[in-house]
Amino acid sequence: MLKRNNSEDEVNLLRVNSNSDQNRNEAFLGDAPEDNKGVLESLMSGYSKVQIEDPIRPFYEDNLQKIVNNVDYGILKVLQGTWVSYNNSEKSERKLIGTGIHTTIMPSPGTNAGTIPGKYSFECQEYIEKLTFDLVPGGVRNRGGANEQFCGAVKYDQSIKSVTSAEGQDALQYTPIHEENGMYLWLSDVFNYAATEKTIKEDRGVHAVSQDNPNKDLYKSGYQDETLFLIINDQGEKEYVTQENLNGRKYYEIIAAKELKVGAGQTGQYFIPDYSISRSGVIPHGSTITLLGDLVRNNLHEKDKKYLFDGPPPFPEGNAAWKYDHLSISRTMGGAGASETDPINLDKPAPDWVFEKLDDSNDPGENKIYTQRILADPLYPYSVRPDLRLRDTNKEDYIKNYVLIQMSSKNKTGAQGGILNVPFVNRFVPTVEMNMRMWLETVVEDEKEILQLQYEQVIFFEFDFGDDGGTTSWPHIQVNTLRKIEDVPLDQRRLIEEQFPDSKKIESAASASGCPYQKE
Repeated sequence: MLKRNNSEDEVNLLRVNSNSDQNRNEAFLGDAPEDNKGVLESLMSGYSKVQIEDPIRPFYEDNLQKIVNNVDYGILKVLQGTWVSYNNSEKSERKLIGTGIHTTIMPSPGTNAGTIPGKYSFECQEYIEKLTFDLVPGGVRNRGGANEQFCGAVKYDQSIKSVTSAEGQDALQYTPIHEENGMYLWLSDVFNYAATEKTIKEDRGVHAVSQDNPNKDLYKSGYQDETLFLIINDQGEKEYVTQENLNGRKYYEIIAAKELKVGAGQTGQYFIPDYSISRSGVIPHGSTITLLGDLVRNNLHEKDKKYLFDGPPPFPEGNAAWKYDHLSISRTMGGAGASETDPINLDKPAPDWVFEKLDDSNDPGENKIYTQRILADPLYPYSVRPDLRLRDTNKEDYIKNYVLIQMSSKNKTGAQGGILNVPFVNRFVPTVEMNMRMWLETVVEDEKEILQLQYEQVIFFEFDFGDDGGTTSWPHIQVNTLRKIEDVPLDQRRLIEEQFPDSKKIESAASASGCPYQKE
């Protein structure tokens, strides 16, 4: 989890005016860049990692509105607005207007969940997209007893249409293929909310100590709010004492407290999550996803650039691009007869065997024929490794710096996200894992800085089996390059407005419905 370094934001809540229009505007528009710093550099210089020894602020009810008005959105702040597909077509030989690439593997007609071998259908298409982000005014309050967390929430809505050409027709065809909506959360602030006399009284759920209780005199408040310890006193008799009077003596039994004392919860446990961002999304096919992740740290150890990288994002070239985590061909699909130590060079034409008739003599084990159509696809090499489209899109651009967000539904350690599927999907094409990388980049064009968003999403399905009965993992990958609608060329903007008619209406964040918090 990241924290704001600005003590004015983090500590001095007294300066936050609960009715200030200025604070509201800053929350949505962001502060003006400092000196010659760009938006990303100015924003990210204000954050560092939370450590266990960092001070944690106490929560007081009379500060609630001030905390809500001072909610932080972190890097998510710059997402506000409508982002659309961007194609630097003047610098590209692409014939289609589609900027995104998706690869989709589905069960072949006639198969079922128990079929061996696992036949599949494969599609690789270009697409256009509209992705809208809207900051939710005010903090989202999560109450966890002694821990209070306030999140900056950002709603998103995604629409995607494939771009294809029909034989004998000049006009391109745009077909809706994906809709998704959900919310990103930035873990803004964590507070310690200790028990007070007021909260104890209001939330009372136990009787007063019975007059028949032999230890009633030890409960000074009249309620069982002390932990008692059975000891042997100096006279050799058994006796219950409070923790205050235990004085390090050996004890033999404990009677737990049933009520809180004022100050309970002050000593923890404190919540320090190992992630800063969550994403929850609903997909009409019948899957609901929760991803957890964080900003990737820059290991150059520059004080003001801990999470900012100079230059463009690095993407591999040649043999180095054959990494299964980013390929539409998994190891369990046979790996196209290659491996990471004996790869296929995706910056060269596809191997000769891709266009040959394969049989037992030139393809023992059937690993090549199983994935031959993926390498023979017209969109090769993007049909094999889609994020190479992002790499090639950036080659003619001057990218000053970038921030990288990595998220997953299944992390190696620590907090976990998850995926829920409706019964049909769960039975036939269960979605088991999703990983995402998102780059927010500063592009300089005509001496003007423009924000650009690129992403890669890799979703894994599991269905059918291999010849040996092992479960097969099927990657479904999406990548795209987006810019805010006001920053794309006029002809591309017209195309977006034509295909996504409501794109002409750009609502401000101030009109978004607020997320209510419960006032005491």
